[in-house]
Amino acid sequence: MLEEPEQTNCVVCCCTLTNKILMLVFMILLIVAILFGNSVTLAVTVGTKHFRTTPQGYLKASLAVADLAVGIFVVPFSVYAEVSIMIPNYTPERTMNNSLTTTFHPCNFIGPMFAGCTLVSITTIFLLTIERSIAVLKPLHKESVITRKRTSILIVLSWVGSFFLAVFPTLYSNAIFLEYNSCSRMCNYAVKSDGYSTQAWNILLLFPAFDFTILGATVVINILSLSSIRQHSKRRKHLAEADCKTVTAPTFSDIKAAKTIGTLTLAFTASFTPIAVFVVGNVVGNEWCNFSFFAFWILTTNSCWNVIIYSVRDQKFRHRAHQLLVPS
Repeated sequence: MLEEPEQTNCVVCCCTLTNKILMLVFMILLIVAILFGNSVTLAVTVGTKHFRTTPQGYLKASLAVADLAVGIFVVPFSVYAEVSIMIPNYTPERTMNNSLTTTFHPCNFIGPMFAGCTLVSITTIFLLTIERSIAVLKPLHKESVITRKRTSILIVLSWVGSFFLAVFPTLYSNAIFLEYNSCSRMCNYAVKSDGYSTQAWNILLLFPAFDFTILGATVVINILSLSSIRQHSKRRKHLAEADCKTVTAPTFSDIKAAKTIGTLTLAFTASFTPIAVFVVGNVVGNEWCNFSFFAFWILTTNSCWNVIIYSVRDQKFRHRAHQLLVPS
């Protein structure tokens, strides 16, 4: 079912038995962290009226589901694959290349699942940023512009569009297939060595191009929102000194939420950047085996960071999570 492709250069992360065991322990701990953290996020979001009835709560729930899918499908498959490869006298079926077999390879499901969930996370963070920016920049129009129905439609479009992009490369080009990569220890897109390889790599460049376009827009909107918050803070201080009041400023909770989403954006941008660098490096002919392992798994660990950011930045979330985990 799985085989480890030949490598001319042994990589640091997979050469020795000790390193392989440490890698498996890391993967298992990551599964626990992803499942636990995002289960708490869903429990707080669904079980608390403050989060359940708001568009922001819908978006946070969507983000948690995407991260949960990574912990349920993607990382466990890597654990299974590594354990299978480590079993003595194990002779897996050669299914690394879709053109060599008619049997359905698990990577045909796991690869698009990871890519799709990553794209869902990026677009959801973008939608969260839009939602918070409207609350900060146009507080009087927040209720009329940001509705639960519109948010639900955008979430559905986000999921459908993300998974369409995830399967698009293999549907568009026969030169692109999915394999279990011995460097990244994940199911990755690969390109056949033929005359169409250049075109295929250009297709794969659509992923970092799309992701950085969305992330770039998200960062810009966050900067505008945070700049507006700073101006509101100065104005509020000035009005307080003049013993005046204003009704057009965003609420304190909106400001806190905007800062939380800003932190979330920075964390995701930092975790995704190595993947983009790796893909571009592959296009120009670099192998970067060790780097691919760290790039893909840095991105994967981002799936358990959301609950940590919420807990640190959002007092209501932290209080509700504490109630669920430590009932009185």
